Amino acid sequence: MAKKRRPNRSVGGDIGLFIVVLLFALMMAFPLFYNIFQSLKPLDELFRFPPTVFPRNPTLDNFGDLLVTMSQSWVPFSRYIFNTVFVTVVGTILHVIIASMAAYVLAKYRFPLGNGFFKIVVVCLMFNGYVIGIPQYLIMCRLHIVDTYMALILPACAAPIGLFLMKQFIESFPMSIIEAAKIDGAHEWTIFSRLVMPNVKPAWLTISIYSVTGLWNNPAHTIIYTENKKMLNYALSQIQAGGVARTGQTAAVTVFTMMVPIIMFVLSQSQIMETMATSGLKD
Repeated sequence: MAKKRRPNRSVGGDIGLFIVVLLFALMMAFPLFYNIFQSLKPLDELFRFPPTVFPRNPTLDNFGDLLVTMSQSWVPFSRYIFNTVFVTVVGTILHVIIASMAAYVLAKYRFPLGNGFFKIVVVCLMFNGYVIGIPQYLIMCRLHIVDTYMALILPACAAPIGLFLMKQFIESFPMSIIEAAKIDGAHEWTIFSRLVMPNVKPAWLTISIYSVTGLWNNPAHTIIYTENKKMLNYALSQIQAGGVARTGQTAAVTVFTMMVPIIMFVLSQSQIMETMATSGLKD
């Protein structure tokens, strides 16, 4: 029986590597935990100098004050929550579906200008939202969708990051499986929905996190003008602008804003980290 090979490292090297990784993990996690600790501090500790990391007298008063302020809004705060949840869910679902269908065609079929179209998508990755903000707004005006939910959903569906990631994953899916399914009489939609999509689950979960983060944290104050159509992030930013007296509520708002993307990542991290299954077949 062949002996199992061991890494060519000493015990001291393993300990040193563990310490380095632990330090980097603490550095990355520190901002998250610091914001949580800030939201649990009473007002006098928030203004203490030098500032402390851990609250000495933890309290939930900041969250209670935030709820009181939210209840005093002339537009029900549940409306802001509904707007944000609706746009986030619909935008994310449409983004995943459209990006997956386009990536499947680009990855598994050859047609004129296919490579040129994908190169355009790659070039679009270099531009952030601030660069394309004005052209997008002009297009929305021509389509008459300014001050509607579609002004947020439509750009989310066209985000190039989704198409790019999905194409890279689908290209690794064995073509032999697709050809075998066609021989068995499966239609294109059956192949796409029952074979391809389940095997690229890490990719579309990653796209979902990108989309949810972008839509959930989008204040949309430049394209949504009607108050009862505005997003939750905009309403929370108005609370943060209340001055020094709302410093505790500002800390609670920060935690509330981070909550949804972090929860989604924690629930789906195992799927994101696993590699795509190929059933042991190679082309």
